[in-house]
Amino acid sequence: MADLFWLSDEQWAVIEPFMPKDQPGPERKDDRQIISGILHVLTSGCRWRDCPAAYGPRTTVYNRFNRWSRRGFWKAMLAALATAGWAGDAAALDSSYVRAHRSAHGGKGGRRRRLSARRAAAKRPRSTRSPMSSVALASCY
Repeated sequence: MADLFWLSDEQWAVIEPFMPKDQPGPERKDDRQIISGILHVLTSGCRWRDCPAAYGPRTTVYNRFNRWSRRGFWKAMLAALATAGWAGDAAALDSSYVRAHRSAHGGKGGRRRRLSARRAAAKRPRSTRSPMSSVALASCY
């Protein structure tokens, strides 16, 4: 449990006023615990399904992040904190994701087996017509 991320009391005191209040539906899980789980997934780069159980149900952690992202909650909170002059320890979170093709490990051309100059010269070229095709064409006329 030592490698898990938890919001400190000071960090939570800054974020808590932005939490939605009086939301309809079942009783909410602890916001501090869920936000700590969201930040853990974003900073560690793990999949949502691999979120540790200490942060609560992984579906709740993902759904809360997804719902708040669609509603603009994160942008509004960060903008309000920036206008208030708050500067945290981290300046930015980068969640870029670049997929590579499954066979992209070798680069362009890669290492391939090449024939020696002697074998390449002795090999019959592929683009030359066979002598039989010209005989067959001449007999058709």
